[in-house]
Amino acid sequence: MASSGKLGSFRLPPLPTVREIIKLFGLRAVKQLSQNFLLDLRLTDKIVRKAGNLADVYVYEVGPGPGGITRSILNANIAELLVVEKDTRFIPGLQMLSDAAPGKLRIVHGDVLTYRMEKAFPEHVRRQWESDPPNVHIIGNLPFSVSTPLIIKWLENVSLRDGPFAYGRTKMTLTFQKEVAERLVATTGSKQRSRLSIMAQYLCNVEHLFTIPGKAFVPKPEVDVGVVHFTPLIQPKIQQPFKLVEKVVQNTFQFRRKYCHRGLGMLFPEAQRLENTGKLLQLADIDPTLRPIHLSLMHFKSLCDVYRKMCDEDPQLFTYNFREELKQKKRKGQEKGDDAEDGES
Repeated sequence: MASSGKLGSFRLPPLPTVREIIKLFGLRAVKQLSQNFLLDLRLTDKIVRKAGNLADVYVYEVGPGPGGITRSILNANIAELLVVEKDTRFIPGLQMLSDAAPGKLRIVHGDVLTYRMEKAFPEHVRRQWESDPPNVHIIGNLPFSVSTPLIIKWLENVSLRDGPFAYGRTKMTLTFQKEVAERLVATTGSKQRSRLSIMAQYLCNVEHLFTIPGKAFVPKPEVDVGVVHFTPLIQPKIQQPFKLVEKVVQNTFQFRRKYCHRGLGMLFPEAQRLENTGKLLQLADIDPTLRPIHLSLMHFKSLCDVYRKMCDEDPQLFTYNFREELKQKKRKGQEKGDDAEDGES
């Protein structure tokens, strides 16, 4: 709860607009980094408003860029805002915001993919996992190039209860390409159902809050942008190690248009593939002719539980990689061809 002493409404003093900051410091979005700036403060305010009540909350903003969302967060009566920015060009503009909000904004020049946040905020904000979410919130307009690897990394952190989730069930409000946002929330049977749908939904309550048209960004991306909210679940819907779940889900969806037995078969060495795939599907009580998009979270729970038992019975099974087996077969084929040529010469 917010303490009564901190409820005095803080507002940033008059400052140059984000557009003026971009001109002042000669900032340009770098296409290779898939940077897109959101300059409309009505939209940045809406992102922050949809994140929920941030009064007295410690906020971690990823990829603040020229500071549009940063301003909206600072105006939301937060306890403190930590921003992590990889691109040094944005630091002077962020420093200007820090000077205008003494004690509120902490700037770290670093990479969100490697930054360790376990000790970023005070110990008193930590909560038991079974309690309400802590007064910590992650907000970010993510560059498209890092959004998927970053959310996968954070979902693994959720499963391990470390990183940003060492504080408890930290909430996240993040932007993604609309197509990725739709995958994250896709239900069983929908065309957008994918690996991301399962990996996100087995660990979190996921909600697509609203869509921002691409024309609102500078430069304008070719796609619209979805704002997605994540709240980690107290109990994951699949209670197996993250890497095991990821392997089962990845293999299932790599042949998304085929029957599910096709992808699941790739979990097993070729010599035992048919037998073990049949055993997996039978024990998990799953119709082998279902397509991956029609598999529910409960289906995946059954598959992961049975696959775990099979891995316990055969410890080498989990490390099996069908691509490695293919490479070895190709190599042996080449060696045989070389030997045959040597015999003829």
